Amino acid sequence: MTILDGKKVSNDIKEEIADHVKSMVSKGEKVPHLAAILLGSDGASMTYVNAKVKACERIGFNSTLIELPEYTSEEELLEKINDLNTNDAIDGFIVQLPLPDQIDEQKVLMAIDPDKDVDGFHPVNVGRMALDLPTFLPATPYGIMELLERYQIETSGKNVVVLGRSHIVGRPMSILMSQKRKAGDATVTVVHSRSKNLEDITREADIIVAAIGISEFLTGDMVKEDVVIIDVGITRVPDATKKNGYRLAGDVHFESVSQKASYITPVPGGVGPMTIAMLLKNTLLARERHNK
Repeated sequence: MTILDGKKVSNDIKEEIADHVKSMVSKGEKVPHLAAILLGSDGASMTYVNAKVKACERIGFNSTLIELPEYTSEEELLEKINDLNTNDAIDGFIVQLPLPDQIDEQKVLMAIDPDKDVDGFHPVNVGRMALDLPTFLPATPYGIMELLERYQIETSGKNVVVLGRSHIVGRPMSILMSQKRKAGDATVTVVHSRSKNLEDITREADIIVAAIGISEFLTGDMVKEDVVIIDVGITRVPDATKKNGYRLAGDVHFESVSQKASYITPVPGGVGPMTIAMLLKNTLLARERHNK
């Protein structure tokens, strides 16, 4: 069994981007600039955003963090988004999700300029992805594809099961895996928590992408020998043996599934670091488009 080390691969990607940025600087070109909007003080969101800002510093990007109070109105947020849309110094930006209840998430995503939507969530970019046209791919599915490619895992003609149907991971993952690309060209089935005969479907899978949002949902009796496992989930599970009172777990029961898997991503250290790396790659793409 081989651990798919997302932390190592993401560091490799960051080094590649950093080298590219040095080349841009030597040519007198503007370096990429990523901005992030953060509402409120949710611990997980702050951690994610700070990790993105630190990653920018490490590879030579410019970055801007815009922190707004949790009570910010939808109108105020949309005004801030418009400011970033029209600011030529900003190549790409994200609005950290989830958003407070008073704000319509879909309205916010629609307001972002598709040419600066480095999260790849705007309908224009989702449509271009579905048609296999050049675009910003959603960072988490993009990271998974990159991980499969760099570990040279054969996907062509394979039976892939995607657990979960979210717009952020499940649906784009199913589209990308079915397309004729290096890490793709597979036969894809999308299932969810209400799918009938779920275990029968997962036992036939050569590759499983678990993004169902239920801690340790996929267990060893639900998979076949030599399956490739990509675990997207991350949840705090109470654990009295830990100093902080919890441990981090994915959507996969690692102990039982790893006994059968040929490859598996750990939690943490698997898909998470790849998401940040691909966000940076999208921002570099945005800068290169602007340079052209």
